[in-house]
Amino acid sequence: MHKQNKLFLTMFSFFVLSGAMLGPIYAIFVKEIGGDILAAGSAWAIFMIVSGIGILFMGRLQDKFKSNKNFIIWGYLFTSLAYLGYFFVSNIIQLFLVQVLLGIGEMIVVPARDSFYTKYLDKKKMASQWAAWESLWFIIAGIAALVGAFIADRFGFKVLFMVMFGLSIIGLIIATRLKDKND
Repeated sequence: MHKQNKLFLTMFSFFVLSGAMLGPIYAIFVKEIGGDILAAGSAWAIFMIVSGIGILFMGRLQDKFKSNKNFIIWGYLFTSLAYLGYFFVSNIIQLFLVQVLLGIGEMIVVPARDSFYTKYLDKKKMASQWAAWESLWFIIAGIAALVGAFIADRFGFKVLFMVMFGLSIIGLIIATRLKDKND
């Protein structure tokens, strides 16, 4: 595997770890800030719709640029800020705003992230190198679910959000070290 994809997967691991810590306990957090099942579903829908529509737009825009690195950095910066934003959320409207911010980060990073990784694939080992990406996501997300639940249970959601933010900042720092073929 190319050294840039190894560095990329390290960076990606920190973002998967930070983001997946909240996933399985998200509805509990929503309930703690006064929401219900509909609020949890609506917040998730906001994130998914903003991300989905934005990814289509950003993919077309990013095709016009040679380098993906800056989009990766900006997308993950928005993601990190959204994780920090969770720390300050105290009601459903604030949660919806954080979900929009998280969606913006996702829409910026996804096309660039996928394009960057693809550029460095060994064409004779594409299946195994995509498998490395996907298996890493599942394994790290599984670990994150346990760690996130433990942290939230023992220390509360505020501590969990700061851990998520801290881990994402490590990933963001690693992202600045990526070298795009087109830079």
